[in-house]
Amino acid sequence: MRVLLVHPSALMYSEIFLRLEPLGLERVAAALLADGHDVRLTDLQVYRKADLERQIAAFQPEAVGFSLNYLANVPEVVDLAKQIKAVLPGCFVFAGGHSVSFVAQQVLAHAGGAIDVVLKGEGETGAPALLAAVPDRALAEVPGAVTADGPGRPPRMLHSLDDHLPARHLTGRRRKYFIGVMDPAASVEFTRGCPWDCSFCSAWTFYGRSYRRLPPEAAAEDMARIAEPGVFIVDDVAFIKAEDGDQIARLLERRGIRKQYYLETRCDVLLRNEEVFRRWRRLGLNYMFLGLEALDEDGLKAFRKRTTPTINNKALEVARSLGLSVAINIIADPDWDEARFAFVREWAMSVPEIVNITVQTPYPGTETWFTESRRLTTLDYRLFDVQHAVLPTRLPLHRFYQELVKTQSVLARKHLGVAALAKTTGIVARQLLHGQTNFVRMIWKFDQVYNADRQYGEHQRPAEYLLPPPAPPVKAPDRKELYIHVPQRRRA
Repeated sequence: MRVLLVHPSALMYSEIFLRLEPLGLERVAAALLADGHDVRLTDLQVYRKADLERQIAAFQPEAVGFSLNYLANVPEVVDLAKQIKAVLPGCFVFAGGHSVSFVAQQVLAHAGGAIDVVLKGEGETGAPALLAAVPDRALAEVPGAVTADGPGRPPRMLHSLDDHLPARHLTGRRRKYFIGVMDPAASVEFTRGCPWDCSFCSAWTFYGRSYRRLPPEAAAEDMARIAEPGVFIVDDVAFIKAEDGDQIARLLERRGIRKQYYLETRCDVLLRNEEVFRRWRRLGLNYMFLGLEALDEDGLKAFRKRTTPTINNKALEVARSLGLSVAINIIADPDWDEARFAFVREWAMSVPEIVNITVQTPYPGTETWFTESRRLTTLDYRLFDVQHAVLPTRLPLHRFYQELVKTQSVLARKHLGVAALAKTTGIVARQLLHGQTNFVRMIWKFDQVYNADRQYGEHQRPAEYLLPPPAPPVKAPDRKELYIHVPQRRRA
């Protein structure tokens, strides 16, 4: 079957700081190729809609699959599905991914028949089974498939993470992918899932709080296939198990593979497994993201981070001693006032780390969706991108955005201004010499993207598609009710 896989456009944050290859879609493509399908892939982060239209006209796909990992992309994907059905009425259209797994039936209703199936759970297992069922229309038998008639069988987890390594050769314009100064950069996955249960996060609810690891040999093999000099390790929490990180490092050392690495981890994991991070520093680890989320004890407890300010501060000291460039995230509470924003700015300017600010956002699949969603001030999918306030703000909304952008711009100038550019002159020169302009462009784009008038104005746009209105009870549900994948041991 001729299959076209499509990744939607970049979100607001990705317009500046990063643009990552569609790793999940590349893995689904690998699974479909293994089943004998003729597969193409178009990533609208780096291609235009006109490119997609030409691809459809030339390829005449029999099936089109959309990646829907982010709620903010739902309207775009629904509209694209309707356009494809108008051009190719017989084309089978499906969507899958993280966020759509939690709102599958609502997205089918929005599409009005333009999307035949929403595939919940992991696509590597679901997509091949789904396309095999299309000729007989036995869609209800496919694990994870949801149709207009309702959900069928529960989704099935991938047997092993090395079953289908990414089909990176299908992704064009790979030099458009970057993260910060790592330009260009590929992405790689060593583990999947998260054993923690932060209240604002849906990583653990999607995977049923399970945690699976790619065999070290497969991890090294996948790394050997990457041509880019930079690699972003996309694991939710890198190197939870020190022995796994050590084994992968040993194999990379043996094969003489050296890259620049960027990863995300937790402060307590960094402290517990300091030696493995030290080893990876020698191997090329230069950048680390730590999700602090809050600066005080009460904030950390509210997010159920299961850490403390003392642990977080110790982790920052360790990261500094390793010579790493560290980015940290703080979640802005809509209840912040001018004084709180000023305090965060002052603190962020006092530390050497890159500080990023996101806005507290209840997402379907998280506990906060059940505890906070009845307070939502909007149900417009497009605003659920952690850059917009969707809960009531203490300040008038436009004033909230002014303070938010003021804080973000002060922090951006710290690391993207003229002084910061002087520190990265050598990096920029090498990038330009090789025709890489992603990082250079982002330095000057901040004010075009982050703008209080723009963000406030986006609340005034008419919305054709809305999230389902929250229903009582407001209390948090049984956690297992949130799971997309129920691990086998829990099913038993």
